[in-house]
Amino acid sequence: MTHGRPAKQVTHWINGAEVAGGSARRAEIFNPATGEVGGHVHLAGPEDVDAAVAAAAAAFPAWRDASLMKRAQVLFRFRELMYGHRDELAALISAEHGKVHSDALGEVARGLEVVEFACGIPHLLKGGFSENVSTNVDSFSIRQPLGVVAGITPFNFPAMVPMWMYPIAIACGNTFVLKPSERDPSAALLMASLWKQAGLPDGVFNVVQGDKVAVDRLLEHPDVRAVSFVGSTPIARYVYETGTRHGKRVQALGGAKNHMLVLPDADLDLVADAAVNAGFGSAGERCMAISVVLAVDPVGDELVDKIVQRVSTLTIGPGDDPDAQMGPLVTGAHRDKVASYLDTALAEGAKLVVDGRETLVKGGATAAETPGFWLGPTVIDQVKPGSAVHRDEIFGPVLSVVRVSSYDEGLQIINDVEYGNGTAIFTNDGGAARRFQNEVEVGMVGINVPIPVPMAFYSFGGWKSSLFGDTHVHGAEGVHFYTRGKVVTSRWLDPSHGGVNLGFPTNK
Repeated sequence: MTHGRPAKQVTHWINGAEVAGGSARRAEIFNPATGEVGGHVHLAGPEDVDAAVAAAAAAFPAWRDASLMKRAQVLFRFRELMYGHRDELAALISAEHGKVHSDALGEVARGLEVVEFACGIPHLLKGGFSENVSTNVDSFSIRQPLGVVAGITPFNFPAMVPMWMYPIAIACGNTFVLKPSERDPSAALLMASLWKQAGLPDGVFNVVQGDKVAVDRLLEHPDVRAVSFVGSTPIARYVYETGTRHGKRVQALGGAKNHMLVLPDADLDLVADAAVNAGFGSAGERCMAISVVLAVDPVGDELVDKIVQRVSTLTIGPGDDPDAQMGPLVTGAHRDKVASYLDTALAEGAKLVVDGRETLVKGGATAAETPGFWLGPTVIDQVKPGSAVHRDEIFGPVLSVVRVSSYDEGLQIINDVEYGNGTAIFTNDGGAARRFQNEVEVGMVGINVPIPVPMAFYSFGGWKSSLFGDTHVHGAEGVHFYTRGKVVTSRWLDPSHGGVNLGFPTNK
């Protein structure tokens, strides 16, 4: 019970309806702002995954054969329904993830961009045609859906990241099984119900709630043709290796450690705004968050002062407070792990300029004293390259400042890091910026843009240990991931032609 009301039960969505499933396992859903249990999520067993895959497999033939225009019409209706329910969806995200309502609305908006991109599927699936490649012979290419595909998505974007996957997969004619994070599972069910209202046939979109049991069954299931994953690098590597070992097409996006290189000619007020926005939005729980500022001499002291001034003005509070700019972290265990790096930084000789444990949460008490999973914005200066605070993906509101002597030193530090997801350079020198975009070994680059997340018609993904597989999500690469190519060579003979010829066929 929660405040005298029955705790909500979050179930699966299989073949067009909510189902409890056969597994008795449950997990708690927390309100990160208070630490209270707000409900329970059903954790799928292998039999629940099998039921979802079976529903998707049964729905596939008819959906594959649905016309491109019919698919597009369903997508257009889904987009309108999602837009109309965006506040409800954002409220669910805030309640279970903790991010503030405005940030949750932004997440929904960026996800809807992919839905809008997928509405253009009649154009996106156009193939090529060559007439008369040989005498009276034509060749053309087509792309066809794979079948049942699955998405395994993280807690930090319970609406946006699934929308990177399923709109394109479904538009291409596949059927989809989503395994969202068990930490904030409710958004997936709302999206499933909106698909049904949009007219999507039962079984085309399914949701199985769960943990590693569900993940492993999806990776092993013989009827699942492809798996998309976004999460930490160790799990991404596991998903990629396990899925490909079972013959699946896999795209697995892993972790990040994103650097912002600040040259001496940069506008430091713009830089400070960008560093705070990109470092502390969504409590730093973004794979595209800026977590390291590389300050080229002599701008370090002035830049740190400007960042600290801005941090002091931030309002920290629960997601449903309209004045709050940053909320709590998603779980107590995650908050404790992130906070442990503050002591690690001191032990490594860095300077703790702003201690997020001492930040006041709206209402009075410090983050350390407030019920819930709180840690305020933290700024660490004089971080040494290669130290744990610099090297590890902390995934929280911790911004590190590394002092460097030159552009070349900063570039080398970025390229030496294990990850290659996102990066940014701040400068007024076009030549330096152009050199940076060419030399940096990172998949997504911002020039005076701190969070260079591509628009939906480009593709999202990093390099090195930030990506396993050879295709990024959404955009043209997303269309290619969820389809396979076929080339047809055809000849319609004149009835007067014919005869036997055992020679090897050649162009004439």
